[in-house]
Amino acid sequence: MSLLKVKSEIGELKKVLLHRPGGELENLTPRWLKQLLFDDIPWLDKAIEEHDAFADIFRKAGVEVLYLVDLVQETLDHDPDLKVKFINQFIAEANVTSETMKKVIYKYLFDMDSTKQMIETTMAGIRKTDVPNFTKRTLSDYIRDYPFITDPMPNLYFTRDPFAIIGKGVSLSKMYSITRSRETIYGEYIFKYHPKYGNETELYYDRNLKATIEGGDILVLSDDVIAVGVSQRTHPAAIERLAKNLFYQYDTGFKTLLAFDIPKKRAFMHLDTVFTQVDYDKFLVHNELENTVKAYAVTKATKGSHKLKVTPIEDKLDKILTKYLGKTITLIPCGGDDSVAGDREQWNDGANTIVIRPGEVIVYERNHITNDILESLGVKIHKMPSSELSRGRGGPRCMSMPFYRE
Repeated sequence: MSLLKVKSEIGELKKVLLHRPGGELENLTPRWLKQLLFDDIPWLDKAIEEHDAFADIFRKAGVEVLYLVDLVQETLDHDPDLKVKFINQFIAEANVTSETMKKVIYKYLFDMDSTKQMIETTMAGIRKTDVPNFTKRTLSDYIRDYPFITDPMPNLYFTRDPFAIIGKGVSLSKMYSITRSRETIYGEYIFKYHPKYGNETELYYDRNLKATIEGGDILVLSDDVIAVGVSQRTHPAAIERLAKNLFYQYDTGFKTLLAFDIPKKRAFMHLDTVFTQVDYDKFLVHNELENTVKAYAVTKATKGSHKLKVTPIEDKLDKILTKYLGKTITLIPCGGDDSVAGDREQWNDGANTIVIRPGEVIVYERNHITNDILESLGVKIHKMPSSELSRGRGGPRCMSMPFYRE
């Protein structure tokens, strides 16, 4: 039996990956927010409290919760040589250019009391003041007042983005921003070397390819249909490469990839920030997607050709979904019919939910209008606290990566 299985957005969830926020949030400062893709600074203690409540909702529903740090630790502890390889790769990708500093950072990380502490340090970022006996060595040290030797990764608690489980394999993201590019190192080690999850896992996209693609743009709608957002962060060339691998290189069973062209702006960061499934026949959407949308059906061209056929579609979203999913689809506007409420609750990720089982979802408690609408339509909701986690501009789906669905 495959250890990975995601053939829908709504099948009963059995196993999910999370990342509990850590020191990376403490390393956010107003001066460097934009560079680190944040609009505000979450209060870490409260963010952890909210995230623990999120994990408890899963556990009470019978879902096994995995943590990113634990899987990486299990991977590196399984083979001592991997720890050396990982540290060297991390330093290289962190753009530490001084040969002397590379040796200093290597020793600093390698000598830590535990593998877990070392991993958490790579995530949190290394301040110059963290390193024993740090002295200014390079021209940059003297001229730049930047406090970090390696940048923090505050976006890591959005585990949806660095990779995506599709069927029984994984798309390992090529991230759009340099700030987030190192987040995929952890997935690379898990899916190549972990004693359980690294055993010949099918790789549908690789982080070393040029065209960018992120997990938040990927929705697995059925056994044979996958949706991918053409967004600011996911390039059409990456979607085509993914489609060819799903259709030809591996026996995945997928027959159609629906590419949805969405606005290229921060409010529409990924497809799942404006469009998520909540039940067999129900989807939450941002009100701007209720009108005619541009989409493209990507399928095999001809048998054995290893080429793609791209068919433009211009229709209402519910009609597109009804046609390709074979059932009448109802769209639920985030925030209802009120455009002000819709914009506010979409900004707070009211359209971004994670399904535990059909018709049962986890939502941010702050989006009360959208939540009331869901309940009125018979959708069972679990409300999670969100005053701090929402400051990172991502919702319950963004913060969770299903490993196994029935």
